Amino acid sequence: MDQRTQKLLTAPAMPLLLSMSAPNSVAFLIQASVSMAEVWFIGRLGSASLAAIALVFPLLMLFQTLSGGAMGGAVASAIARALGAGDLQRAETLIWHALALAAMGAVALLVVFLLAGSEFLRFLGGSGSVLEQALSYSYVVFFGGIFVWLVGVVSAIFRGMGNMRFPAAMMILSAFVQVPLSGLLITGAFGAPKLGVMGAAVSAVISSILLAAVMLIRLAGDSGQIRLTKPAAVFRRHHFADILQVALPASLSPLLTVATIIILTAIVGRFGEQALAGYGIGSRIEFLLIPLVFGIGASMTSLVGVGIGAGDIKRAEHIGTVGGLGAAGLAGGIGLILAVQPELWIPYFSQDPVVQDAATRYIQIVGPWFAFYGLGLVLYFGSQGAGAMGWPVVALSLRAVICVGGSVLLTESFDTGIDGIFYAVALSMVAYGVIMFCALKLGAWRNATLNAQD
Repeated sequence: MDQRTQKLLTAPAMPLLLSMSAPNSVAFLIQASVSMAEVWFIGRLGSASLAAIALVFPLLMLFQTLSGGAMGGAVASAIARALGAGDLQRAETLIWHALALAAMGAVALLVVFLLAGSEFLRFLGGSGSVLEQALSYSYVVFFGGIFVWLVGVVSAIFRGMGNMRFPAAMMILSAFVQVPLSGLLITGAFGAPKLGVMGAAVSAVISSILLAAVMLIRLAGDSGQIRLTKPAAVFRRHHFADILQVALPASLSPLLTVATIIILTAIVGRFGEQALAGYGIGSRIEFLLIPLVFGIGASMTSLVGVGIGAGDIKRAEHIGTVGGLGAAGLAGGIGLILAVQPELWIPYFSQDPVVQDAATRYIQIVGPWFAFYGLGLVLYFGSQGAGAMGWPVVALSLRAVICVGGSVLLTESFDTGIDGIFYAVALSMVAYGVIMFCALKLGAWRNATLNAQD
């Protein structure tokens, strides 16, 4: 066991989490800002373009959360557990299995979109110019999806080793490429082709190609404890199972999240194009929060995985408690600030008063409860490291039921208008965080580890 792995097992929890999470959080915050910058550029094109990007937002979330969250977390967990057990050969073999699964995931999503993507966007209320712009964006993202998946999975390989700084630095560098490139391609500035909404997708794919290439080269070189080597390219069913036993249940998180957003988008769409555009701006803040909390969650996946691999369950649970409460404080603080001062940032995305009103009401109702969402989300990543995905599935399912069912009930039976949707979203966040924290404290990680050993 090398020095880095020993440090992950013995260093004090809070300083270790802070040192590992800081580069991740900064990188993911900058990456999330890329998304907000794209909304700003697209906002210059009008409310129809804003409505189009709101339609494709669930699909973009699906890509990023499946590749970087579900599959990425499973890969980081498997590699961390192998390193915690001192099995370097197994860890290097897992790299090839992770890359193969990334390719399979990208192809699977492309096929699904070609079969049903257009109908999905119509179901969300897309038509005319809005639908045309949404489809142009989606085709580019899905056909270039393999590079998005590679970025998520290769980043996870480095995080599984405990190396947070390199993938974070690469993400920051990518942002400095993607933002100006998006601005040029969306608006057609300085003689660049004016691609509109599709320009954001082209920029994302180009940035992913560059980022994946650099990280694969580094992984094949002197990257740390383990490397991408030809002799390790031996595929075994049990290695695929090691990743998929976490990735498959973890995939329910982005699938349920996206399904919920799709249904909510359809419900909000009944209030008009401007309400949909405002909801798109407000919900992007939640998307901004996910990468920021993911900075802590990615560190927890590695630390918990190493602890479980080494048989130190008590340390894994302690890491979960410290990281969960830290994420709750961070997410809650951001939500409160944004809710108290919506007039300082929402006008930058749209000057339409109806759009601004919808975005403001969303953040003022939902924002104060972001703490529970941050708590639940970071413990979801910790559960990946522990290989304990039972309670996350329960919590996510209940969150979806409360969110969708509550929205329908409040808007249809109590005539609360669009505010009823936002109240249901807030309540679902509270339920999610409470269930995940209680599961940790009642021994969910410990029981899953003991069952796996039996």
